[in-house]
Amino acid sequence: MDTQHLSAPSRAQSRVAGKPRPKRALATHGITHANIRHTTRFTVIGNHLAQHPELSLVAIGLAAHIQSLPTGARVDIKTLTARFPEGATRIASALRELEAHGYLRRERHRVPDGRIVTRTVSCNQPGGSSHTPAPTPKRGDAPSCAPVDAPRAERPPRPLAVPHPAHSSPPLLQAAADLLSGLHRADPRLLLSALDAQRLTPGVAAWLERDVSPVAVRNALTGDLPPDGVRRPAALLAHRLTALLPPLPPAFRAPDASPSPVRHPLRNCDTCDRAFRGPEPGHCRECRQVDGPATGHEDLRA
Repeated sequence: MDTQHLSAPSRAQSRVAGKPRPKRALATHGITHANIRHTTRFTVIGNHLAQHPELSLVAIGLAAHIQSLPTGARVDIKTLTARFPEGATRIASALRELEAHGYLRRERHRVPDGRIVTRTVSCNQPGGSSHTPAPTPKRGDAPSCAPVDAPRAERPPRPLAVPHPAHSSPPLLQAAADLLSGLHRADPRLLLSALDAQRLTPGVAAWLERDVSPVAVRNALTGDLPPDGVRRPAALLAHRLTALLPPLPPAFRAPDASPSPVRHPLRNCDTCDRAFRGPEPGHCRECRQVDGPATGHEDLRA
């Protein structure tokens, strides 16, 4: 007969049908989750972000906030500083962290009016768009890298306010258009779209109409440009064409208006007491005609 080992674990007994399972003992330390399933207004955040070993807590929270925003929401430093108590320095540092780890991407695009804008793209899977093939999206699914601060293509460009010549002619407008099309040769940053060149042409024609040589106009538009870059060349040129517009030459100035006639005060005639206008008291026109020119009064308008 074998010796019985009292320390050996007994064979697990099968659960009796209909008998409830025993409850698990609550954890005596650490966190306990009380989760309720979300059905509306929720955002899925990956553990690779929520438990990132290198990102700061500010960067993780800022990434979660950005991923919850709708497409088109602004995520610049000024907007985020107004939204959160953290200062601009901490928010800028957190944005740089997210960009360095692939959760944010900044892309530069040229919009139809010629301006170059920066679009911020939020990625919930860093590197997914460049290292893994993009899956076919289903209806209702959000893209993994959705543009957050994308420009609105449907918004019409703001008209450029520039002066217009007093007497436009086809040769004058053609000379102005040729001058604008060659500005990029003086500075590549002044490359204009066809639409911007069309809007700025009347402004250059107004300068040429004022006896300003094409060389002088080109120097006024291309000289002393901002050293930190030209973000909106069309707006810069429109401002210079308007703010630096020289005066019209004397030949184009309107003649001085003729002085207004002197309007004498009303007076009463010394003979008939009728009202008339004159430089001094006396007689009205009718009484002067009856008395004759011997009265010594001028022929005044009644």
